[in-house]
Amino acid sequence: MSEFGNEANPAELTETVEEKRPKFGNRFLTDDNDVFKHNAWDNVEWDADQEQEALAAVTKNSTQKMKAEDKEKFQNDADKFWDSFYGVHQNRFFKDRHWLFTEFTELAAPSVDEVQEPRSIFELGCGVGNTILPILKYSQEPNLKVYGCDFSARAIEILRENKEYDPKRCEVFVMDATLEDWSVPFAENSLDIIVLIFVLSAIEPTKMNRVAANCFRYLRPGGLVLFRDYGRYDMAQLRFKSGKCLEDNFYVRGDGTMVYFFTQEEVRDLFCKAGFVEEQSVVDRRLQVNRGRMLKMYRVWIQTKLRKPLKEEAKK
Repeated sequence: MSEFGNEANPAELTETVEEKRPKFGNRFLTDDNDVFKHNAWDNVEWDADQEQEALAAVTKNSTQKMKAEDKEKFQNDADKFWDSFYGVHQNRFFKDRHWLFTEFTELAAPSVDEVQEPRSIFELGCGVGNTILPILKYSQEPNLKVYGCDFSARAIEILRENKEYDPKRCEVFVMDATLEDWSVPFAENSLDIIVLIFVLSAIEPTKMNRVAANCFRYLRPGGLVLFRDYGRYDMAQLRFKSGKCLEDNFYVRGDGTMVYFFTQEEVRDLFCKAGFVEEQSVVDRRLQVNRGRMLKMYRVWIQTKLRKPLKEEAKK
């Protein structure tokens, strides 16, 4: 068990997923007797009993809300808790997210036959570079510019020190993405892609709309948001103990970092109100197993692609 006790941490999502798997996987459990033959099964459907058990677990661990003074401490000092997290784990805790190129093919470099126009990609909550570094490594696009920001100054420091970080092709900086006005090294209506991978869940729900609005502001018409985050009733949510709940579906981990668990509808409503058009929305349910201990672990993630309309489309 990690220092997080019975709670999940941001990195386990990439640690336990098989790298470079086919999009949304192709390993399906058709016979319950086969459950421990593999480490993971894709698109596992929940029955009514399991749904009720999950609801009961969340109701139990969220009935007792955290005291106002404690809640304020975690919210006001969020950057300090993330600095501490990265200070402890450095870049050893995470694996690069190579699966991104199968789930989000838009991040992959265009083929050599395509005219390679300049592209810009911006990742919010880039951490120590587990999305940015694979992009820099595998893309040979001569006109690609990658940007990244993080709440944690320590995370940005670690990323810049990585030997695979290329300051000629990449620029990373410290920024609180919940601010109404972003201080960024690019113009409005200029970005091709904004990446939000397990980052919006760390933000207070009342401030999420600011993030969505600024994503819309800085993407070019036709630009794309790529989103993946925790889904409602994910194993990580069910494992929280009573007293760790800030508000409904929003918790504090053992290390002081915060996490929210989304539904499809919440993500859709958040971004569509900001002006986006949803192109994809998937509840990625996966059954992961520990064959040595004969344990079953149900994961739930929300994956969404949202596009900023072209000006002509927005007028309609």
